Amino acid sequence: MAEKTLKITLIKSPISCVPKHRRTVEAMGLNKIRKTVVLPDNAATRGQIQQIRYLLKVEEN
Repeated sequence: MAEKTLKITLIKSPISCVPKHRRTVEAMGLNKIRKTVVLPDNAATRGQIQQIRYLLKVEEN
């Protein structure tokens, strides 16, 4: 069975955000606007998304 993944795209700049949120964006591998990464759909990833949801667009694969 295939593992579920999430396609995450950075749509807003984290420049004026809280430093913790900027580090979360960097930890997810998002370093430019409109960059997309595919991450596993697990509790850790969902927690990161919840923290910075105002900067992201998330699609389920």
